[in-house]
Amino acid sequence: MSSTPSSEPLKYVAYEPGVCNIGPDEIARRRKAGHIGLIASIVVLALLVIVGAPAWTRLILVVTAGGSASGYLQAWFHFCAGFGSKGVYNFGSVGTVQAVADADARSRDRRRSAEIGLASLAIGLVVGVIAVLLPIR
Repeated sequence: MSSTPSSEPLKYVAYEPGVCNIGPDEIARRRKAGHIGLIASIVVLALLVIVGAPAWTRLILVVTAGGSASGYLQAWFHFCAGFGSKGVYNFGSVGTVQAVADADARSRDRRRSAEIGLASLAIGLVVGVIAVLLPIR
């Protein structure tokens, strides 16, 4: 068996500290949030271009693209950053959570939450800067 990562995310069926803290229903919600953020980013960019707003105003895409990236990353990793920060997980229906009892597990979850947050911000910044630099009037 190869140790090379596949193009598909691993499938988890139970809580794993710092690795997986959400099940299928929550994953679908995160993916939907990614879609909504992507659509919002496209709409905002189009509106700014249509109204002739100054290029620097396209930096607002840091917010929408960062939000989109956050949703997609959480869905991909099967890990909710908010749940990780709060010390909870959910593999049941949306709206129910269980507390993470182990302090080391909560620490690993917080670390993963921070990684997702920073990656989302970085993606948002890259998209925002690219949008500012686009030669569209």
